[in-house]
Amino acid sequence: MAVKPGYPADEAGSLETFRYRQAHAPELFLGAFLPGPNADGKGRTLIGYVCATRSPDDTLTHESMETHVPGSPSICIHSVCVHPDHRRKRAGLDLLKEFVAQAELAAAEGAGYERILLITHDELRGFYEQAGFKPVGLSYVVHGARPWYEMRRELRGADHALAQAPPPEKAQELPAGLWDALQRSSTRTRPAARLLTSFPNGVKDVVSNIDGDGAASLPANTYDLLCPRPGCGSVILKSGVASWVERESMQLDLPDQSLPECLGALPVPPATAQWWLVKPNPMAFENIGFSRAVHTTGPGGGRLKFLACAECDLGPLGWCEEGGSEFWLACNRVGYLA
Repeated sequence: MAVKPGYPADEAGSLETFRYRQAHAPELFLGAFLPGPNADGKGRTLIGYVCATRSPDDTLTHESMETHVPGSPSICIHSVCVHPDHRRKRAGLDLLKEFVAQAELAAAEGAGYERILLITHDELRGFYEQAGFKPVGLSYVVHGARPWYEMRRELRGADHALAQAPPPEKAQELPAGLWDALQRSSTRTRPAARLLTSFPNGVKDVVSNIDGDGAASLPANTYDLLCPRPGCGSVILKSGVASWVERESMQLDLPDQSLPECLGALPVPPATAQWWLVKPNPMAFENIGFSRAVHTTGPGGGRLKFLACAECDLGPLGWCEEGGSEFWLACNRVGYLA
């Protein structure tokens, strides 16, 4: 099937631009996927995505469209893109509403988000209004031949308790159904995570296709991987996505750091440890959080980032290198939906 463009050539972002955004703000990428494996059986089929970065400015500028400033209050959406075959089926609107809902939750939990900004063409302003965005006016950003209009969505922030319904005058400002969706998300039944130590044969019980000698011909995670914290159980990765690898351990914890019981201890390097390898980018995850890059360098020479549960911040669960395409979860630091 021929590839169909998501944006006109004079408006489309470059591969380098996407790599920069993915490396520096992976938590602000959200994808929509078809259920089940793709035609090649090697992963899911991406049909749409939202990508963004953070900016200290309260309006969109050329600089805020090109750089990411961690900790800033403004989320700048660069793309809301849906494959042409799935347009006009609410895929884009549902994806955007989910992105807003996750930003609302993160803001309420202290992420520092205050607003979401974007620019759009005149004929699409009604689409964004359905997701709670309000028009600001003609944008000074020049990108392509056509004019752009800025829109914004103010976030409720940490001073709004999710356990209480908003006042009636505030409820009218929320997109229809958003509050109910947030309430369902905060009160849903959490799956129970089994720790690796609970399996009689250890890693052999959670890896597909391990032979009698302990070697894995097609090593993959048999079960969904969950946050191991009791009461959280957030799904981090679906079954069959990661590869099992035994390689040198990594120093993820501070000396004398007291770890929760649900996080297994890692061997001291250069001893080996057992890992789940996830590739090629964070979109393979269902839910994951990243620390800022630390000065320690990884095996590939890049600065390390630590992986954590995106819902409760439990970690480190694993590591990656800044700008890299490989993400490593410690087998004894995740739970299993078995």
